[in-house]
Amino acid sequence: MTHDTHQLCEGVAPLQARTEPWMEDLLADSEQCAALVREYGSPVNVLDFSPVARNARELEDAARAHGVTLGVCVARKANKALGLVHAAREAGLGIDVSSLAELQQCLDAGVAGERMIVTAAVKSPALIELAVRSRVTLSLDNADELEAVVDVAERVGAVARVALRLASSDGDIAATRFGLTSQAWDQRVAAAPAQHIVVEGVHFHLNAYSARERAVVLREALPWVDRLRQAGHPVTFVDMGGGIPMSYLAHREQWTRFWEALNEDSDGELTWRGDRLGLVDPHAARPSPAMYPYWQSPVRGQWLSDVLTARGIDGATIAADLTARELELRCEPGRSIVDGCGMTLADVAFRKSTSDGIPLVGLAMNRTQVRSTSVDFLLDPRWVRPASAGEPGQPMEGFLVGAYCVEEELLLRRRLRFPHGVARGDIAAFVNTAGYLMHILESASHQLPLALNVVRTGTGWARDQIDAGAPAVAHRALA
Repeated sequence: MTHDTHQLCEGVAPLQARTEPWMEDLLADSEQCAALVREYGSPVNVLDFSPVARNARELEDAARAHGVTLGVCVARKANKALGLVHAAREAGLGIDVSSLAELQQCLDAGVAGERMIVTAAVKSPALIELAVRSRVTLSLDNADELEAVVDVAERVGAVARVALRLASSDGDIAATRFGLTSQAWDQRVAAAPAQHIVVEGVHFHLNAYSARERAVVLREALPWVDRLRQAGHPVTFVDMGGGIPMSYLAHREQWTRFWEALNEDSDGELTWRGDRLGLVDPHAARPSPAMYPYWQSPVRGQWLSDVLTARGIDGATIAADLTARELELRCEPGRSIVDGCGMTLADVAFRKSTSDGIPLVGLAMNRTQVRSTSVDFLLDPRWVRPASAGEPGQPMEGFLVGAYCVEEELLLRRRLRFPHGVARGDIAAFVNTAGYLMHILESASHQLPLALNVVRTGTGWARDQIDAGAPAVAHRALA
């Protein structure tokens, strides 16, 4: 029997996810979902990177409309699948890498060194050397890194291409652990041997998603570019890092209503044992800073237009300031570039209740496999019932729990409603998980295997090359 996956599961306060056509096609094919879980294990990460080029074009078109050249460097750390590298290369995009392994994988996949930037928070000597030898730009975070890069460049007889990471001095910008002030960099770079480095860019990265704050730091960065050029450095770009917003939810009204309902939930019915999800102001009825903003507006192209049309340093616009200096603007999107590229499927292992009567649904996965640094994943899962599933229980409300042997092993901390019950062998589909949610926190604790990753091909689905050598053994919690 075929079921509408919208009708099988929703939050008590619903939060319906946006989807792509390929996702809806797969969700409508319950037997294909079951076959993927059966062949590759639970959970399995299902990926289709075709939206990458479209998402990048939205940004590039917005910049072009304001006369600005935009260089998009895909944040490799957002998703570890090598399919993302291939999609970025085929779309003519650059890549932002954060480790030696990421850099080597990209080089092996045919990405030119000149198309990459290394932004790793800690750069090993091996990473620095490979970057220098491969003509990859290194974003320098501190004076010790500058010294290490100079030492490597001198030893290998090469010139290191670098960008200086700016820590803003503006009082409107939050303090950061990353980068140095422009004044501190001026002193350090002046003392460095010029024959071993070439300063090609200025780089910064801000927390959160404010277009206004990007404009503030660009107004600080552009005069610094002028000073660097006057000192003889051929700066050609300003890179404003990541933090380009996207929106996961289909309905803004649901986002607003959820926080209003949580604010009014004096009985703790919406969340696990009354968890406030970081909501500290009982009068605010809006998301806490600890929660990723699953609804945002504007996003991507319109957001970038807001940055570029903000007031510039000479009274015109940021866009005019960039074009007057013949500077390329660069960015390093993660979530927003892989928006629409992935789902995570996991099967139901058991149904039970806590000793005090709270209904639970156990999935064959753990909470690190669908979680980023946000305090919860605020999207309703889609529910798939293949023919092989058992007999569903009675309609119920309850919580999803995972495989780790700890009390707080909640996959989602929101109460879900199952109007048609739950069966062993049902499949929970977590939607739009490609950006960080699959991989940034994934853990193989308890010696449980990491989720395998499958990528859409011209003829179906195939295991991504990142999993080469990993056993394709289904690991259902119950046979």
